[in-house]
Amino acid sequence: MKTETEKSPIGDLGVLGKIVTRKLEEVAAAKQKVSIAELEANPNFNRNPLVFKDFLLDEKRTGIISEFKRRSPSKGLINGTADVAEVTQAYNLAGASALSVLTDKDFFGGKAEDLYQARAVNQIPILRKDFMIDEYQILEAKAWGADIILLIASILTPPQIIDFGKLAQSLGLNVLLEVHNLEELEKSICPHLDAIGVNNRNLGDFTVNIQTSFDLVNKIPNEFLKISESAIDNPQIIKELKAAGFNGFLIGENFMKTDNPGQAIKEFVAQL
Repeated sequence: MKTETEKSPIGDLGVLGKIVTRKLEEVAAAKQKVSIAELEANPNFNRNPLVFKDFLLDEKRTGIISEFKRRSPSKGLINGTADVAEVTQAYNLAGASALSVLTDKDFFGGKAEDLYQARAVNQIPILRKDFMIDEYQILEAKAWGADIILLIASILTPPQIIDFGKLAQSLGLNVLLEVHNLEELEKSICPHLDAIGVNNRNLGDFTVNIQTSFDLVNKIPNEFLKISESAIDNPQIIKELKAAGFNGFLIGENFMKTDNPGQAIKEFVAQL
């Protein structure tokens, strides 16, 4: 039997390769610490996840997926003082369609507790934003209160994407596939996805180019929700992405880099 490391297509992808290598160690340690039975005993495991599509296409909301993240490999510390419950509630009140909460500790300063806290005070879908390389993490996401999981095409094989998507959907979770180019999109599309996100950030060198979204939008089959991720820093871009056919817009640093992320999203939404 091949190990997860052997199956991973990442090769030497710089920072991304380091993240995945660390994630394999992290998941192995988590499995020793918390059994699957313990995850399944969590009260959240029996909750029915919210349906991403219902919120993303709700005209009373903005289509924005607002992210809570403290730091990133490309920017270092973004916001070390923000309170996850306070910020995510403010995002929700400002009309966010969903929340994205980083749970990667070593590279993004996130933790499971952030997801628990966001879940406790919000009734809109929450994405567990992490580097999913093992089915165990999907069970964690369910136990922690997530509604959506992220599958990153550049670190998974097509069979893994199928298997992970099937498992997630069997648990009632929504599945967001992230791609960076046409090759990843074409090889990764399968029926076990709910949304496809185009990440405008090159994970090799962390440069961003919004044109990536415009280039790929019509290549994504219409049965999937279409999300543009990263490099969205003004309301005009959202108007253009919406006109091009996108349903959702994941915004991370733009709000978090301010002293008051809740106020920042409010001012942003007022211009939409």
